[in-house]
Amino acid sequence: MARHKDQDLGSLNRKDQILNAAATLFANNGFYKTTTAMVAAELGLTQPYVFHFFKSKEELYLAVLGRAVSRLVEAFQSVEAEPEHLAERMGNEFNILMKTHRDEMLLCMHSFATPEPEVRAFVREQFASIHEFVTKRFADAGLSNPGPQASLFIAYGMAKSMGEVLELPQLGQLEPDHC
Repeated sequence: MARHKDQDLGSLNRKDQILNAAATLFANNGFYKTTTAMVAAELGLTQPYVFHFFKSKEELYLAVLGRAVSRLVEAFQSVEAEPEHLAERMGNEFNILMKTHRDEMLLCMHSFATPEPEVRAFVREQFASIHEFVTKRFADAGLSNPGPQASLFIAYGMAKSMGEVLELPQLGQLEPDHC
């Protein structure tokens, strides 16, 4: 059985183990090349056992994405900073998530490329929600142009995750003043 850096198998329930294995497989192989059989095999389970929790591969994928978005929003909500440091501190929280839940964050940031209609609709809704949340945080902090600043903040996260996937960290290197 493979170990995943996002999990401690002894402390997680089976559903969380399945979500973690799926996150790793989806992040490494993409939506189409990952199967529920692969997820089951990764954990030494049967495919019907995976279907006990998730009725389809798409439902499993959306559950992984939903959990990733929840982690992201919770991390951003937890930030308390002066307005001039808010974007930087929220960016630091994203960096921490990239270390602790890398596969989920990469999947979250690249999920827009999956053309399945239900996945696309879910991802559109989630990105709109994140943009709205970040815009509100920036507006509440009194930052000028909170909508465009939120767009730049999200774009920076996407560039950082692209740099992670391509092993080009320079893609994510922006001065905090640009966020």
